[in-house]
Amino acid sequence: MRKLKLQVQITIDGFITGQNGEMDWMNLAWTDDIIRYVKEITEPVDTIILGRKLAEGFIPYWENVTKNIEHPEYEGGLKLITTPKVVFTKTLTKSIWNNTEINNGDLIHEITNLKNKEGKDIIVYGGGTFVSALIKNKLIDEFHFFINPSILGKGMPIFEEIVTMQNLILKTSQQFDCGIIVLVYNTINNA
Repeated sequence: MRKLKLQVQITIDGFITGQNGEMDWMNLAWTDDIIRYVKEITEPVDTIILGRKLAEGFIPYWENVTKNIEHPEYEGGLKLITTPKVVFTKTLTKSIWNNTEINNGDLIHEITNLKNKEGKDIIVYGGGTFVSALIKNKLIDEFHFFINPSILGKGMPIFEEIVTMQNLILKTSQQFDCGIIVLVYNTINNA
């Protein structure tokens, strides 16, 4: 079975955006060590899944990055754009992006089907409502929390929908030169 990994930027107090969607708290001055780390975790990935709201900004941003070979994020952007994507949505019926399919089906059923297909790992990037639903339904196998040195007090959590306790096992922790700490947890079933 394929592994579903979550990669998400998060504040120390557990928010993925400010109250009004602000993301100015993120440390985007990544150093070489964290860039290497991200390459390592995305290398075995052949599918990206996204919720519609995140896809609307994520895909156009990375498409734009890949238009300029001199852009410092060009190599990472190329990986993200060339990797097939599935956008889960209840409002779109047709993809408006290249290399992207739309899925309107039942989340648990469709993610389980994706995980059971032949292939490499699947990765999901943060997006509050969508990721919260994946966590709530215990569909994520490996969590990569990019803890930024920021505290917001209020904002959008990704654990808001969780109704039952979930125990995780710490796989690794790593501090990077830019100040971000990555905590990697496995679900109990995938330790």
